[in-house]
Amino acid sequence: MNKPALYERVALSRDFEEHGLKRGDVATVVEIAPHPSGGPEGIVLEISNALGDSLHVVIVTCADVESLRANEILAVRAL
Repeated sequence: MNKPALYERVALSRDFEEHGLKRGDVATVVEIAPHPSGGPEGIVLEISNALGDSLHVVIVTCADVESLRANEILAVRAL
């Protein structure tokens, strides 16, 4: 994926078991941060529940997220 825009909604492209997150979970980009040693940029994501309450803030790379597409439908799951 190209670098997402600030406040863009994206889907996780892999599981983050340490946070209870699964591939396909939707998140909002809240910050993009340069790597201090010149590595890949960090993307700060806010994970919210179905009611919009913030659950987690995680830092990932572009490889860890996918753009949402018009032919996809959102679903809910219990944590």
